[in-house]
Amino acid sequence: MEKFEQIYQRAAERKGGEANLESMLSKPISFDALAEIPDDRWLSAFSQKVFQSGISWQVVRNKWPNFEELFFQFRIEPLLLLPQEKWDEKASDARIIRHHTKVMSIAQNARMIHEVNLQYGSFSQFVANWPKDDVTGLWQYLKKHGARLGGNTGPYTLRQMGVDTFILSGDVESYLRNHNIVDGGKATQRALKAAQEAFNIWQDESSRSYTEISQTIAYSVGDNRT
Repeated sequence: MEKFEQIYQRAAERKGGEANLESMLSKPISFDALAEIPDDRWLSAFSQKVFQSGISWQVVRNKWPNFEELFFQFRIEPLLLLPQEKWDEKASDARIIRHHTKVMSIAQNARMIHEVNLQYGSFSQFVANWPKDDVTGLWQYLKKHGARLGGNTGPYTLRQMGVDTFILSGDVESYLRNHNIVDGGKATQRALKAAQEAFNIWQDESSRSYTEISQTIAYSVGDNRT
């Protein structure tokens, strides 16, 4: 397995030097900032990523103020009180993207967040205290207990919210396969464990976040040269 320093230097060469590369790397937010995110912002973020799957991200962003209005700013308690006929009514509202299954994922993910809240105090506390060296375990939790949060939907939402996570993007997955770290389906337990172990090693070597390591790997391969 390549040392992270080798990956970093290759990425820097492709991106015009270390200074340019560093300017392109984002960092996760602090534990305290993460732990204070309100539950409604998690539901909004999960829902937006669900709707962006298979649809232009910009189209979804443009309509998102309408989603916020129609779904009570994604506040959990009012949504939990809605009867089925009201969900059906909202799913057909012309102000949003009319996709009944995706709309119903809002209800399901509201229940997931509510159940976590009852046990941990808030969804943010749950995420912030998740073991740092098992981010793929958090992905799997979201997939199992949430709705339509499998694949990269859950991880991309976590990244958007500032959680320290790597992403199995096309470039990162290609790198892991080309270096015989991952084989078979990327969502298998075996592949996720192998990816997690590799990222843990790179983190120990570099003292960088998973977010930075993941982006550096992506910049070190593929067609994204500067």
